[in-house]
Amino acid sequence: MEFVHIADMHLDAQFKMLSDKNGIGEQRRYDQRIILKKIINYIKENNIKYLFISGDLYEHQTIRKSTIEYINDLFKEINETQIFIAPGNHDPFLKNSYYNNFIWNDNVYIFTPELQKIETKEADIYGYGFGDFYCSNLNLNNLKIENHNKINILIIHGTLDGANLEDMQYNSMSKKMLEEKGFNYIALGHIHKNNFIKNGKIIYPGSTIAMGFDELGEHGMVTGEILKQENKLKFIKLDDMEFEKKELDCTEIESVEELIEKINLLNLNKNNLYEIILTGKRNFEININNLYKYQLDEKIIKIKNNTKINYNIQKILQENNLRGLFAKEIINEINNNNYDEKIINRALEIGMEILKE
Repeated sequence: MEFVHIADMHLDAQFKMLSDKNGIGEQRRYDQRIILKKIINYIKENNIKYLFISGDLYEHQTIRKSTIEYINDLFKEINETQIFIAPGNHDPFLKNSYYNNFIWNDNVYIFTPELQKIETKEADIYGYGFGDFYCSNLNLNNLKIENHNKINILIIHGTLDGANLEDMQYNSMSKKMLEEKGFNYIALGHIHKNNFIKNGKIIYPGSTIAMGFDELGEHGMVTGEILKQENKLKFIKLDDMEFEKKELDCTEIESVEELIEKINLLNLNKNNLYEIILTGKRNFEININNLYKYQLDEKIIKIKNNTKINYNIQKILQENNLRGLFAKEIINEINNNNYDEKIINRALEIGMEILKE
């Protein structure tokens, strides 16, 4: 059976990090709609009969009714495709949610916070939806496939092998346990980076659109054919834009003006958004907030300072002046107290700037 699997579209997300950057947040929200349209067109052109949406289709707190209507109108265009949605932690199945209070097209099935099984001609499809913004009490240990002669699919939102308290709040599942269940395909959502394998059975497609600098790489959907013996899958990139990080060594840079010039000379892809990471040893105080006041390439969204202070402390300690005295006081504080290294380095940098020759 041929299918498309998507997750984590987060339609109408606020894009808080981008909202004050020349309308980029608004553009990303528009891009979300365009990408959903791409998915629907692919389904129509390839006569795909199944669409799996593994949660976080939209943002419950900020979704507009007009966006829900836009989604549903697109679903109407693929009326012969069966659409299965497993609500996630950003779009839970609540009493006041659009999942519960909107008349969706007849080809849409939305899983509730009770584990369910839907029988189709080609497969038995199991699914579960979040009933709140957190889920830590779902027990899949008793889940059993009823008909092993059919293709069996599980659609669910959550984390695999969650190791910390935060992960445990988002429906943490054991990968080993899921493998033992015997599903032919498990359509996951929640993790925005895909774990695509061509013949895999437990798949995160990742988010369909790049949401931030913690989501590097390509974003899109998984499609292909689910078979009893082996799956034939492929990943299709949908988002033309990527978030990218670039490093800039500041060791040989002597002033803030030179730093700005070097930043603007970086080779940047016109389709991407960038975080510039400053590395090496700095020869002057770097105030990140002040850097944003300069005319930077509009594709640069964030600058991070990972440089270390470029002072020869041992040499400065020998100086018979205020710098030498200040350096000795700093070293004494380091030796006598348990201060954070970053705080000490920052204090040293500010002092050296004030007392520079």
